[in-house]
Amino acid sequence: MRKKLTINILYRELLRHFGRQYWWPGDTREEIIIGAVLTQNTNWANVEKAINNLKKNNCLNLGKIVKLNKRELAAFIKPSGYFNIKAERLMYVAEFFVNSFDYNLKKWEKIDTVEMREQLLKVKGVGEETTDSILNYAFDKKIFVVDAYTKRLNFRHKLTDDNANYGELQKFFSDNLKGGVEDYKELHALIVMLGKNYCKPQPRCKFCPLNKYYKDV
Repeated sequence: MRKKLTINILYRELLRHFGRQYWWPGDTREEIIIGAVLTQNTNWANVEKAINNLKKNNCLNLGKIVKLNKRELAAFIKPSGYFNIKAERLMYVAEFFVNSFDYNLKKWEKIDTVEMREQLLKVKGVGEETTDSILNYAFDKKIFVVDAYTKRLNFRHKLTDDNANYGELQKFFSDNLKGGVEDYKELHALIVMLGKNYCKPQPRCKFCPLNKYYKDV
């Protein structure tokens, strides 16, 4: 008899199957912030190319980014796609952090998560997923990141209502996942792995590590 999938079972099964992911793939806090903006509507392989371009040109730094003109920045991040739009968004994000606390990112650690989230969401072009990625991965805030893979998993396994919005899905995961900030990071990364390897637009259900758990359909 198949068992119902819960959030903690989901975490356990994905961890067993994929192992720890140790996300976000970035060496510095600023690289993580930049990557969170660049990963919008593209895959990580393209983001890596853009980040490497910034590294080669000694611009993988928010302070350097605010001094570039939009055309220069767009050329560096071209591999990430939608490069003109992303250049503008990245410049807004860079200005936000450079102009806050005299460009001392460490001071953001003491700011309440809700307050910081509200401020970031006011930055032009920055949505909930990007904001929460920055909060969770760059500043170790206990907040769950909801992305397209999470929404697809929810729809297929009927974890919540099909029409649940971003905030409702985030609350569901937060309310039901036992653990701390590192567990929030890990489960999000594991869901991404599930989406890339099994829970694709054309799913590979037969081979999926969650195949033994029933869906409420």
